[in-house]
Amino acid sequence: MAGHSKWANIKHKKARSDEKKGKMFTKIAKEIMIAVRTGGSADPDANPKLKMAIQKAKEVNMPNENINRAIKKGTGEIEAEALEEIVYEGYGPAGVAFMLEIATDNRNRTASEIRHIFSKNGGNMGESGCVAWMFKRCGLISINKDSLNIDEEEFMLQVLELGADDIKDEGSVFEIIVAPENFMQLKEALEKENIPLETADIVMLPENTVEITDEETASKIIKLIEKLEDHDDVQNVYTNVSIPDELMEKLS
Repeated sequence: MAGHSKWANIKHKKARSDEKKGKMFTKIAKEIMIAVRTGGSADPDANPKLKMAIQKAKEVNMPNENINRAIKKGTGEIEAEALEEIVYEGYGPAGVAFMLEIATDNRNRTASEIRHIFSKNGGNMGESGCVAWMFKRCGLISINKDSLNIDEEEFMLQVLELGADDIKDEGSVFEIIVAPENFMQLKEALEKENIPLETADIVMLPENTVEITDEETASKIIKLIEKLEDHDDVQNVYTNVSIPDELMEKLS
């Protein structure tokens, strides 16, 4: 969660050890399988969801063999479990809202395990729709200002002309918000201009955040996020928490 941007406080990303990398490969493989099945094509050029999942796999150095196996599982060429995508919602300590994107082959088992994680860590799983209204699905791209070789104002205008909905100055980074359907087009346009992207993904962005300045509460929220992220069926964890950078540094 340490970082310079508000998003770094909202979407928790941990350092990758070998064990975590293996877990990440499994989660991305699931994403690829689902993308093939729901997108109706194993061709990334004809399936934007698959194209994005493959790019994500390459960014974390997932071997091509793993990527191809996941695609074949998606097409049915290799036998695989039937996965379904679900969104779970809930509350953490201090009423912080949580949204979880799940990919599971056993809905009942996963629901039971996620409910247990919430209750053991000061939160509770809620009904469908209890917090969804607090979040908006959008593309989010962050760019480190140090990597830009053009004038910042000129860059901001250029990004808006390329189809971004908004661009925010967050100190050392720019955060670009774009409609999901325009995300890949904008991402590829920026890459074509040789602009290094720090992060780029379709996310659930909170409309408003809950600022937590109490060390004990912040620690509990971080622990709950980590426990949920460690679960094999949890693809993504989103919250509306905002923890000041100096407190994050102290906790880490």
